Amino acid sequence: MTIRPLCPELAEKARVELNEDPKRVESDLAYIKEWISKQPHLNARTDDQWLIAFLRGCKFSLERTKEKIDLFYSMRTLAPELFFHRHHNDPVFQEIVEKGACFILPKKAAPDAQSVFLARPGVLDLEKYKVTDFMAVSNVMQRIMLMDDDNTVVAGARFIMDIENVGMSFFMQMTPSMMKKMSIYTEEAIPLRFKGGHYINVGSGFETIYNTMKRFLNEKTKSRLHVHNRNYEEMYQYVPKEILPVEYGGNGGTIPELVEYWKKKIAEYSDWLDEDMHYRTDESKRPGKPKSAEEMFGTEGSFRQLDFD
Repeated sequence: MTIRPLCPELAEKARVELNEDPKRVESDLAYIKEWISKQPHLNARTDDQWLIAFLRGCKFSLERTKEKIDLFYSMRTLAPELFFHRHHNDPVFQEIVEKGACFILPKKAAPDAQSVFLARPGVLDLEKYKVTDFMAVSNVMQRIMLMDDDNTVVAGARFIMDIENVGMSFFMQMTPSMMKKMSIYTEEAIPLRFKGGHYINVGSGFETIYNTMKRFLNEKTKSRLHVHNRNYEEMYQYVPKEILPVEYGGNGGTIPELVEYWKKKIAEYSDWLDEDMHYRTDESKRPGKPKSAEEMFGTEGSFRQLDFD
Protein backbone atom coordinates (compact mmCIF):
# COMPACT_ATOMS: atom_id res chain seq x y z
CA MET A 1 0.00 0.00 0.00
CA THR A 2 1.55 3.29 -1.13
CA ILE A 3 -0.32 6.17 0.48
CA ARG A 4 1.13 9.31 2.02
CA PRO A 5 0.63 9.37 5.79
CA LEU A 6 -1.66 12.18 6.90
CA CYS A 7 -0.44 14.80 9.33
CA PRO A 8 -2.00 14.33 12.81
CA GLU A 9 -4.57 17.10 12.28
CA LEU A 10 -5.78 15.72 8.95
CA ALA A 11 -5.74 12.16 10.28
CA GLU A 12 -8.10 13.21 13.07
CA LYS A 13 -10.37 15.06 10.61
CA ALA A 14 -10.43 11.98 8.37
CA ARG A 15 -11.35 9.80 11.34
CA VAL A 16 -14.12 12.06 12.62
CA GLU A 17 -15.58 13.39 9.37
CA LEU A 18 -14.79 10.65 6.84
CA ASN A 19 -15.00 7.47 8.95
CA GLU A 20 -11.41 6.62 8.07
CA ASP A 21 -10.06 3.63 9.98
CA PRO A 22 -6.36 2.96 9.29
CA LYS A 23 -6.94 -0.71 10.07
CA ARG A 24 -9.46 -0.98 7.21
CA VAL A 25 -7.80 1.13 4.52
CA GLU A 26 -5.75 -1.66 2.98
CA SER A 27 -8.68 -4.09 2.77
CA ASP A 28 -11.00 -1.37 1.42
CA LEU A 29 -8.50 -0.55 -1.33
CA ALA A 30 -8.15 -4.23 -2.17
CA TYR A 31 -11.93 -4.57 -2.38
CA ILE A 32 -12.26 -1.60 -4.76
CA LYS A 33 -9.41 -2.84 -6.95
CA GLU A 34 -10.99 -6.28 -7.20
CA TRP A 35 -14.35 -4.73 -8.08
CA ILE A 36 -12.74 -2.61 -10.84
CA SER A 37 -11.03 -5.68 -12.27
CA LYS A 38 -14.39 -7.39 -12.67
CA GLN A 39 -16.08 -4.53 -14.58
CA PRO A 40 -15.69 -5.29 -18.32
CA HIS A 41 -16.61 -1.74 -19.34
CA LEU A 42 -14.41 0.11 -16.84
CA ASN A 43 -10.80 1.12 -17.46
CA ALA A 44 -9.92 3.00 -14.27
CA ARG A 45 -6.80 4.03 -12.40
CA THR A 46 -5.89 1.74 -9.52
CA ASP A 47 -3.13 3.77 -7.85
CA ASP A 48 -3.60 3.54 -4.09
CA GLN A 49 -3.29 7.32 -3.72
CA TRP A 50 -5.93 7.90 -6.40
CA LEU A 51 -8.40 5.36 -5.07
CA ILE A 52 -8.19 6.57 -1.50
CA ALA A 53 -9.34 9.98 -2.74
CA PHE A 54 -12.57 8.29 -3.85
CA LEU A 55 -12.90 6.38 -0.57
CA ARG A 56 -12.40 9.56 1.41
CA GLY A 57 -14.73 11.49 -0.88
CA CYS A 58 -17.41 8.89 -0.15
CA LYS A 59 -16.70 8.69 3.59
CA PHE A 60 -15.51 5.10 3.10
CA SER A 61 -18.86 3.80 1.90
CA LEU A 62 -17.79 1.06 -0.51
CA GLU A 63 -21.04 1.19 -2.47
CA ARG A 64 -20.89 4.96 -2.91
CA THR A 65 -17.23 4.68 -3.90
CA LYS A 66 -18.06 2.18 -6.65
CA GLU A 67 -20.87 4.41 -7.93
CA LYS A 68 -18.65 7.50 -7.96
CA ILE A 69 -15.76 5.76 -9.74
CA ASP A 70 -18.13 4.39 -12.37
CA LEU A 71 -19.73 7.80 -12.91
CA PHE A 72 -16.38 9.61 -13.02
CA TYR A 73 -15.11 7.44 -15.85
CA SER A 74 -18.48 7.33 -17.62
CA MET A 75 -18.37 11.11 -17.83
CA ARG A 76 -14.98 10.96 -19.53
CA THR A 77 -16.60 8.91 -22.28
CA LEU A 78 -19.91 10.78 -22.48
CA ALA A 79 -18.68 14.35 -21.82
CA PRO A 80 -15.11 14.33 -23.21
CA GLU A 81 -15.10 18.11 -23.68
CA LEU A 82 -14.79 18.50 -19.90
CA PHE A 83 -11.61 16.41 -19.84
CA PHE A 84 -9.86 16.30 -23.19
CA HIS A 85 -10.56 19.62 -24.90
CA ARG A 86 -6.96 20.79 -24.42
CA HIS A 87 -3.87 18.69 -23.73
CA HIS A 88 -1.65 20.07 -20.97
CA ASN A 89 1.13 20.69 -23.52
CA ASP A 90 -1.22 22.54 -25.88
CA PRO A 91 -0.06 26.17 -26.40
CA VAL A 92 -3.53 27.49 -25.48
CA PHE A 93 -3.50 25.50 -22.24
CA GLN A 94 -0.04 26.82 -21.39
CA GLU A 95 -1.03 30.40 -22.21
CA ILE A 96 -3.95 30.20 -19.75
CA VAL A 97 -1.61 28.94 -17.03
CA GLU A 98 0.99 31.59 -17.89
CA LYS A 99 -1.58 34.38 -17.55
CA GLY A 100 -2.57 33.22 -14.07
CA ALA A 101 -6.19 32.71 -15.04
CA CYS A 102 -6.68 29.99 -12.44
CA PHE A 103 -4.73 28.14 -9.79
CA ILE A 104 -5.16 26.35 -6.48
CA LEU A 105 -3.44 28.29 -3.73
CA PRO A 106 -0.51 26.36 -2.24
CA LYS A 107 -0.69 28.11 1.12
CA LYS A 108 -3.06 26.71 3.76
CA ALA A 109 -4.47 28.56 6.76
CA ALA A 110 -3.81 25.60 9.07
CA PRO A 111 -2.54 21.99 8.84
CA ASP A 112 -6.13 20.75 8.47
CA ALA A 113 -7.49 23.69 6.44
CA GLN A 114 -9.36 23.51 3.15
CA SER A 115 -7.80 24.26 -0.23
CA VAL A 116 -8.81 27.34 -2.20
CA PHE A 117 -9.13 27.53 -5.97
CA LEU A 118 -8.91 31.03 -7.46
CA ALA A 119 -10.29 31.63 -10.96
CA ARG A 120 -9.69 34.90 -12.85
CA PRO A 121 -11.03 34.40 -16.40
CA GLY A 122 -11.12 38.16 -16.93
CA VAL A 123 -7.34 38.27 -17.35
CA LEU A 124 -7.77 36.39 -20.63
CA ASP A 125 -8.76 37.70 -24.02
CA LEU A 126 -12.21 36.14 -23.86
CA GLU A 127 -12.68 36.57 -27.60
CA LYS A 128 -9.78 34.14 -28.06
CA TYR A 129 -10.30 31.61 -25.26
CA LYS A 130 -13.37 29.44 -24.79
CA VAL A 131 -15.01 28.31 -21.56
CA THR A 132 -13.87 24.77 -22.39
CA ASP A 133 -10.24 25.98 -22.67
CA PHE A 134 -10.53 27.41 -19.17
CA MET A 135 -12.20 24.26 -17.86
CA ALA A 136 -9.41 22.09 -19.29
CA VAL A 137 -6.85 23.87 -17.12
CA SER A 138 -8.95 23.81 -13.95
CA ASN A 139 -9.75 20.12 -14.45
CA VAL A 140 -6.07 19.20 -14.72
CA MET A 141 -5.28 21.15 -11.57
CA GLN A 142 -8.09 19.45 -9.68
CA ARG A 143 -6.89 15.98 -10.66
CA ILE A 144 -3.34 16.83 -9.64
CA MET A 145 -4.59 17.99 -6.25
CA LEU A 146 -6.56 14.77 -5.74
CA MET A 147 -3.24 12.94 -6.10
CA ASP A 148 -0.94 15.51 -4.53
CA ASP A 149 -2.71 17.42 -1.77
CA ASP A 150 -4.22 15.74 1.29
CA ASN A 151 -5.93 18.94 2.47
CA THR A 152 -7.95 19.03 -0.74
CA VAL A 153 -9.07 15.43 -0.35
CA VAL A 154 -9.68 15.33 3.41
CA ALA A 155 -10.69 18.91 4.32
CA GLY A 156 -12.27 19.86 1.00
CA ALA A 157 -12.03 22.88 -1.26
CA ARG A 158 -13.55 26.28 -1.87
CA PHE A 159 -13.42 28.34 -5.04
CA ILE A 160 -13.21 32.06 -5.56
CA MET A 161 -14.44 33.30 -8.94
CA ASP A 162 -13.24 36.79 -9.76
CA ILE A 163 -15.62 38.12 -12.42
CA GLU A 164 -13.69 41.36 -13.08
CA ASN A 165 -13.74 42.13 -16.84
CA VAL A 166 -15.78 39.00 -17.69
CA GLY A 167 -18.49 39.88 -20.19
CA MET A 168 -21.75 38.10 -20.90
CA SER A 169 -20.33 36.58 -24.08
CA PHE A 170 -18.09 34.30 -22.00
CA PHE A 171 -21.03 32.90 -20.03
CA MET A 172 -23.21 32.64 -23.11
CA GLN A 173 -20.94 29.82 -24.31
CA MET A 174 -22.33 27.65 -21.53
CA THR A 175 -25.28 25.78 -22.96
CA PRO A 176 -27.82 24.10 -20.68
CA SER A 177 -26.20 20.79 -21.65
CA MET A 178 -22.78 21.99 -20.52
CA MET A 179 -24.16 23.34 -17.24
CA LYS A 180 -25.89 20.02 -16.58
CA LYS A 181 -22.67 18.11 -17.25
CA MET A 182 -20.66 20.42 -15.00
CA SER A 183 -23.15 20.11 -12.15
CA ILE A 184 -23.19 16.29 -12.34
CA TYR A 185 -19.41 16.18 -12.48
CA THR A 186 -18.98 18.56 -9.54
CA GLU A 187 -21.72 17.19 -7.32
CA GLU A 188 -21.68 13.47 -8.10
CA ALA A 189 -18.57 12.33 -10.00
CA ILE A 190 -15.40 13.98 -8.72
CA PRO A 191 -14.40 12.90 -5.17
CA LEU A 192 -13.99 16.48 -4.04
CA ARG A 193 -15.63 17.84 -0.90
CA PHE A 194 -17.11 21.15 -2.05
CA LYS A 195 -17.14 23.58 0.87
CA GLY A 196 -18.14 26.83 -0.77
CA GLY A 197 -18.06 29.11 -3.79
CA HIS A 198 -17.38 32.83 -3.60
CA TYR A 199 -18.01 35.35 -6.39
CA ILE A 200 -16.22 38.70 -6.30
CA ASN A 201 -16.05 41.78 -8.52
CA VAL A 202 -19.28 40.90 -10.28
CA GLY A 203 -20.69 43.17 -12.97
CA SER A 204 -24.01 43.92 -14.58
CA GLY A 205 -25.81 40.88 -15.86
CA PHE A 206 -24.14 38.51 -13.42
CA GLU A 207 -27.26 38.00 -11.31
CA THR A 208 -29.17 36.68 -14.31
CA ILE A 209 -26.40 34.22 -15.17
CA TYR A 210 -25.99 33.23 -11.52
CA ASN A 211 -29.68 32.49 -11.00
CA THR A 212 -29.83 30.47 -14.20
CA MET A 213 -26.80 28.37 -13.31
CA LYS A 214 -28.23 27.63 -9.86
CA ARG A 215 -31.15 25.82 -11.49
CA PHE A 216 -28.79 22.95 -12.28
CA LEU A 217 -27.45 22.59 -8.73
CA ASN A 218 -28.75 20.70 -5.74
CA GLU A 219 -29.85 22.53 -2.59
CA LYS A 220 -26.70 21.65 -0.65
CA THR A 221 -24.45 23.17 -3.30
CA LYS A 222 -26.63 26.26 -3.71
CA SER A 223 -26.55 26.89 0.04
CA ARG A 224 -22.76 27.10 -0.12
CA LEU A 225 -22.56 29.78 -2.81
CA HIS A 226 -21.90 33.39 -1.82
CA VAL A 227 -21.79 36.62 -3.84
CA HIS A 228 -19.49 39.13 -2.13
CA ASN A 229 -18.88 41.47 -5.07
CA ARG A 230 -16.30 43.91 -3.62
CA ASN A 231 -16.94 43.11 0.03
CA TYR A 232 -13.68 41.25 0.58
CA GLU A 233 -14.03 41.52 4.35
CA GLU A 234 -17.12 39.33 4.14
CA MET A 235 -15.22 36.79 2.04
CA TYR A 236 -12.39 36.70 4.60
CA GLN A 237 -14.83 35.07 7.04
CA TYR A 238 -14.60 31.98 4.82
CA VAL A 239 -11.20 32.37 3.15
CA PRO A 240 -8.45 33.74 5.41
CA LYS A 241 -6.86 36.81 3.89
CA GLU A 242 -3.30 35.64 4.59
CA ILE A 243 -3.45 32.71 2.17
CA LEU A 244 -4.49 34.87 -0.79
CA PRO A 245 -2.02 36.25 -3.36
CA VAL A 246 -0.35 39.56 -2.62
CA GLU A 247 -2.48 41.13 -5.37
CA TYR A 248 -5.60 40.26 -3.31
CA GLY A 249 -4.22 41.65 -0.06
CA GLY A 250 -2.72 38.42 1.27
CA ASN A 251 0.76 37.02 1.70
CA GLY A 252 0.34 33.74 -0.16
CA GLY A 253 2.85 34.72 -2.85
CA THR A 254 2.51 36.90 -5.91
CA ILE A 255 0.54 35.76 -8.94
CA PRO A 256 3.74 35.37 -11.02
CA GLU A 257 5.14 33.14 -8.26
CA LEU A 258 1.95 31.06 -8.22
CA VAL A 259 2.11 30.76 -12.01
CA GLU A 260 5.65 29.37 -11.74
CA TYR A 261 4.54 26.97 -9.00
CA TRP A 262 1.79 25.57 -11.21
CA LYS A 263 3.92 25.39 -14.34
CA LYS A 264 6.37 23.21 -12.41
CA LYS A 265 3.61 21.12 -10.85
CA ILE A 266 1.96 20.39 -14.21
CA ALA A 267 5.36 19.54 -15.73
CA GLU A 268 6.02 17.21 -12.79
CA TYR A 269 2.74 15.40 -13.50
CA SER A 270 3.11 15.44 -17.30
CA ASP A 271 3.63 11.69 -17.72
CA TRP A 272 0.87 10.93 -15.22
CA LEU A 273 -1.52 13.21 -17.11
CA ASP A 274 -0.63 11.56 -20.43
CA GLU A 275 -1.31 8.14 -18.97
CA ASP A 276 -4.51 9.37 -17.31
CA MET A 277 -6.04 10.28 -20.66
CA HIS A 278 -6.52 6.59 -21.47
CA TYR A 279 -8.85 5.84 -18.56
CA ARG A 280 -12.58 5.87 -19.26
CA THR A 281 -15.47 3.48 -19.92
CA ASP A 282 -16.40 1.44 -22.97
CA GLU A 283 -20.18 1.63 -22.76
CA SER A 284 -20.59 -1.11 -25.37
CA LYS A 285 -19.13 -3.53 -22.81
CA ARG A 286 -21.21 -2.39 -19.84
CA PRO A 287 -23.32 -5.21 -18.37
CA GLY A 288 -26.96 -4.43 -18.93
CA LYS A 289 -27.92 -1.13 -20.55
CA PRO A 290 -25.08 1.14 -21.71
CA LYS A 291 -25.13 4.71 -20.43
CA SER A 292 -25.72 7.44 -23.00
CA ALA A 293 -25.15 11.19 -22.98
CA GLU A 294 -28.81 11.81 -23.77
CA GLU A 295 -29.95 9.71 -20.84
CA MET A 296 -27.41 11.11 -18.40
CA PHE A 297 -27.59 14.81 -19.27
CA GLY A 298 -30.79 15.09 -21.26
CA THR A 299 -30.67 18.80 -21.88
CA GLU A 300 -29.85 20.58 -25.10
CA GLY A 301 -30.17 24.01 -26.61
CA SER A 302 -28.39 27.31 -26.11
CA PHE A 303 -28.15 29.66 -23.17
CA ARG A 304 -30.27 32.20 -25.01
CA GLN A 305 -33.19 29.77 -25.07
CA LEU A 306 -33.42 29.68 -21.28
CA ASP A 307 -36.13 31.64 -19.48
CA PHE A 308 -34.33 34.10 -17.26
CA ASP A 309 -35.69 35.13 -13.88
